[in-house]
Amino acid sequence: DEAVRGTCEDASVCKRFAVSVGYWNDPYIQYFVRQPKERKAPEINRGKLEWEWEHLTGYYARVHGVSYLIKAFLEKTECNCQIVNLGAGMDTLFWRLKDENLLPKKYFEVDFPMIVARKIHNIKSKPPLSKPIMESHSGDSLLIDSHSLDSSRYSIVGADLRFSSDLEEKLKKHSLDIHLPTLLVAECVLVYMTPQQSANLLKWAASTFPVAMVINYEQVNMRDRFGQIMIENLQRRQCNLAGVELCSSLDSQRERLLENGWEDARAIDMMKVYSFLPQADVKRIEALEFLDEKELFEQLMQHYCICWASKDSSNL
Repeated sequence: DEAVRGTCEDASVCKRFAVSVGYWNDPYIQYFVRQPKERKAPEINRGKLEWEWEHLTGYYARVHGVSYLIKAFLEKTECNCQIVNLGAGMDTLFWRLKDENLLPKKYFEVDFPMIVARKIHNIKSKPPLSKPIMESHSGDSLLIDSHSLDSSRYSIVGADLRFSSDLEEKLKKHSLDIHLPTLLVAECVLVYMTPQQSANLLKWAASTFPVAMVINYEQVNMRDRFGQIMIENLQRRQCNLAGVELCSSLDSQRERLLENGWEDARAIDMMKVYSFLPQADVKRIEALEFLDEKELFEQLMQHYCICWASKDSSNL
């Protein structure tokens, strides 16, 4: 668990660096993580070099790809929905959605209690983070302690995703509404759980919400030599990918969603995501830093994917 928790720090540092170089705009990441001293290789900003850090698969492509799906869901539901960000770490999406006037009815984040405690400490001590929460809050007093925060629009819950009954209980205490269209987001989360544990989580979500969508971003094509090197390098950091057998192909990623109660599932690798992004912006970010290892970049991008699945009794 300690090595898995460490990936939160790695991902945050990488995002902060990519933002500072100009890959995308995020005025809030600075309040959660210090600027790294070393300059990271361009593949790490656009691709995800898993064995040096918990790395950036086109963190640019990842951020834009996941964001595209989230905004499509918000648009379809006209924001009359809730988002549950699983293993959210130091993610800043709540603040960015508020800035764009795209907040759902309620936004939940879940992570290990230790990570949640750190995030809450930052929020309490930094007005640019706490003020937007207060501004969006209505009703009774805002509840906050060392391992949870609950306002009318935003909640942070300390829980272990491997135990879905405990997770459900904690979310319901924070006013989870199972009748609202619900979007669950998991970025590099399920792969750290055993296949049975992630299946339990996916089944719980599919059986709990009548209208729901899940977005899963993680590794794919892990049975080839490149994938094996990624696994070996992570193992050297005592970081075990307990669910890597489900990351063997795009088909295996889709099948795990369909087998666990989701009605429609799709998956594409990150090279394809990169090719779908607005070309003017891709040209802009490619001009930020010289990328001499295009083949390595393409290999990296082919070893990550975005999968999404839905369950839709309302025909959204």
